[in-house]
Parts: sequence; C-alpha cells; structure tokens
Amino acid sequence: DLLNDDCTTGSGSGLPFLVQRTVARQITLVECVGKGRYGEVWRGVWHGENVAVKIFSSRDEQSWFRETEIYNTVLLRHDNILGFIASDMTSRNSSTQLWLITHYHENGSLYDYLQRTALDVETCLGLAASIICGLVHLHVEIFGTQGKPAIAHRDLKSRNILVKSNRQCCIADLGLAVMHSQGSDYLDIGTNPRVGTKRYMAPEVLSEQIRTDCFESYKKTDIWAYGLVLWEITRRTAVNG
Repeated sequence: DLLNDDCTTGSGSGLPFLVQRTVARQITLVECVGKGRYGEVWRGVWHGENVAVKIFSSRDEQSWFRETEIYNTVLLRHDNILGFIASDMTSRNSSTQLWLITHYHENGSLYDYLQRTALDVETCLGLAASIICGLVHLHVEIFGTQGKPAIAHRDLKSRNILVKSNRQCCIADLGLAVMHSQGSDYLDIGTNPRVGTKRYMAPEVLSEQIRTDCFESYKKTDIWAYGLVLWEITRRTAVNG
C-alpha cells in the first residue's frame, strides 16, 4: 500500500519536507466531503490512492501552521491518530491555499457515522477503546533523542474523530494542541487564537479557572471531552436486543 509504505520518514511523522512539497503538486482534487470554520475537506487522488486534503482559509493560517507542526512531531504516528502525509502552501485561482494532506477514511467523522449507524456492544467498545488508545499515545511523552513530547488535543469531539474501514477510530484536527516536555518543563501552547467547542469544554475551561500553565490541566480537559464522546457512542448502542 503506497500510503502505508511511503508516508513516513522512519521517525514516525510525515514525509520529508521537500518531498511534501512535491506530493501536493501531484494531487487531483475530486470532491468536497466536508466544510467547517477552518475551510473545506476534499477527497483527492494521489498516485491512484484516495487522500484527504484539508484546505484552510487564509484567516486560519495559525491552525494550519500548528497542525503541520504537531503532525511533523517525531513518533506521532499511531493507528489511532489520523495518518499525516504532507503539508503545503499552494496557489490556486490567484489565491494562496493552505493544504494539509492525510489518509482518507470514507466512513467520515464519528459524528456522521453515529447519525446513520446503530451499534452493537462489540462495535461500541471497539470505537471507545480505539479513541482512548489514540488519546493515551498523544498524552504520553516518549523519552530519548528520538522522543515525542506529551500532547494534549484541546478540541476532542466526535466531529474531530474519524472512523476507519475496520471500525476503529483515529483522532484528527490537532490545530489547538499543546505540547509539553518534562526535561525542559516547557509548555508549548502555540499562538492560535481559536478556542475549542463549548459543548465539549470542561467546567474549569468554561469558568476560565483552568490552570493554563499546567499541562496536566489540559490532559484533564481531554478526558472530560472523551466522556462526552463516549456518551454519544453509547446512546447509539443497542443493548439486550
């Protein structure tokens, strides 16, 4: 499989930067499959394979830059994190477009999947477990010269989780993520002014009482949001017939 074989540097992130710029120019956009406050998501074709192309509006450049930065983090690659291929800034129709190219999952978001699908208990547990596996991988720091900082998502919700063909989930949309390394005790919050989604915000975020200088605080808000996603999954699950 071209995407699985080629879309890694060997360090667990996307393709090398120079190759990423080449990939973006080899993609044909086919159809728009989603829209949001950030811009649009298109299904594209690259060397005969479907890929997802997230096109950011110019006003959301900080989200594009941050997501690119996070996806290029060493050792981020994981079955339950959306697979990153490339990022590029390209010109189309006399305007600048900001592209983020990832694996394509035709089932779409968990939100959309739950709207059209009733679950049995096994599928419910599989979806729930796969999300927490991805979240744990984000939250855990991997030490060493080729290590990974701890990452908190900050905008976890069913619309930012995709359902793969094997009915496992992968976490997407890392534009608001924060990173932390214990060695330097540096908390990298980024400069994106965008905030998360109110429905999924923890009480301490809504009341503006969260400790913004403490990484553990951000991890806890992810767990709160996961609990709400879990509620969405279980309410679509048939129990005892």
